Amino acid sequence: MRSFLLSIALLTTPLIAEDYQPKDYSYLLGMKGFDDALLKLHFQLYQGYVKQVNLLSDALKKFPNSTPLDTYEFGALKRRFGWEFDGMRLHELYFDNLGGKGSLPNPKSSFMESVTTQFGSFGQWKQDFVATALMRGIGWVILYREKQTDRLFNAWIDQHDVGHLATLKPIIVLDVWEHAYLTQYGLNRADYVEAFMNNINWAVVDQRLKQL
Repeated sequence: MRSFLLSIALLTTPLIAEDYQPKDYSYLLGMKGFDDALLKLHFQLYQGYVKQVNLLSDALKKFPNSTPLDTYEFGALKRRFGWEFDGMRLHELYFDNLGGKGSLPNPKSSFMESVTTQFGSFGQWKQDFVATALMRGIGWVILYREKQTDRLFNAWIDQHDVGHLATLKPIIVLDVWEHAYLTQYGLNRADYVEAFMNNINWAVVDQRLKQL
C-alpha cells in the first residue's frame, strides 16, 4: 500500500526541469578552414544562448504564483524565450553537422538518394544550397525534410525564431550570421560557405534523415 501511495505521489508531483547544459564542441578545434579563435568565439556565443534559456526559464517559473500573467513582463519573457531557445538549438544542430573529413556523401546513402531524386544530382542540390547561403542578409540556411511527402527544401531563415517551415525537420544547418565567419573571412562569405561544405559530417546528416 505504501509503495502504491508513493507511486501516486510521484505521478502527481510536478517534474522540476534541470538547467540546460552547453555541449562540448572542442573536438572541432583544428578543423580545416576554421580558425580555432573563430570557433572558440562561436562556442562562447552558443554558451550565452544556453545561459539565457536557463535564466528565462527561471524567470518564468514565478508566474502565476507571484505575478499576474497579463503583464508586459510576462509577454516580453515569453517572446524572448523563443529567440534564445532556437538560438541554442540551431547552434547545436550547426556544430553537430560539422567535423567531417572533406569527403563526399556515400553514394548509396539515404541523403544521396533523396537529393538525387529531387534535385537531379548532388551537385545541383549543393548549387541551390550554396546560392541560398550567399543571399544578402544574415540568418540561417537549413535543409529541411517534410516527412509527409518526403520533400526536401533549402530554406533561408532570417531570425532564430521566425520563418521556420512548420512540422519540417532540419537536416543540415548552416549559420550565416556574421559572427560565424567575419573574424576569419571578413566579408568573403563564399569562402566560409565553401569551408562549411567541406566539413559537413555526412554520417550525421544521414542519421537525421533516418530518424524521421
